[in-house]
Amino acid sequence: MGISIRQWRLSDAKDLAAALSNQKVLNNLRDGLPYPYTDQDAQDYIRAVLSADPDQTFAYAVCVDDKVVGSIGAFRQENIHRRTAELGYYLAEAYWGQGIMTQAVGMLCARLFSETDLLRIYAEPFATNMGSRRVLEKTGFQLEGILRSNACKNGQVLDMAMYGLTRERGDEIL
Repeated sequence: MGISIRQWRLSDAKDLAAALSNQKVLNNLRDGLPYPYTDQDAQDYIRAVLSADPDQTFAYAVCVDDKVVGSIGAFRQENIHRRTAELGYYLAEAYWGQGIMTQAVGMLCARLFSETDLLRIYAEPFATNMGSRRVLEKTGFQLEGILRSNACKNGQVLDMAMYGLTRERGDEIL
């Protein structure tokens, strides 16, 4: 199984739409994504990331044997946090539990620390999302704290877990 991250292509829209038209996937993401997620939604997203500032938005398709099975991105923050990026990702349900996202997170973090001036990458999964938390821990992220009552999702108030990886730690792990 060849796992890779690569630049998005408009031809990826169908696979992207299939991955996001799943309520279990959407339940672990922030609000704002339509359901069902259409091919047009996917094309609009792909066009947006392809036209984004490449020093601010680092968005890639997660692929298995060049088939899109998910998405990963890091987004540079602003002002005093300009050398920090927030990490986000998701994987189509059929590919959960196979180590794919762990490899993709490692690939992206290594790329960002070697090719940019970023000092820190952080992620904030819902505290109940143990799969995502394991991905972060396996790739060297440190749990920095639990953000209590930090989100409202599907009518519930949820805690979020704050994980961080710094350039120095990334050099050790990745």
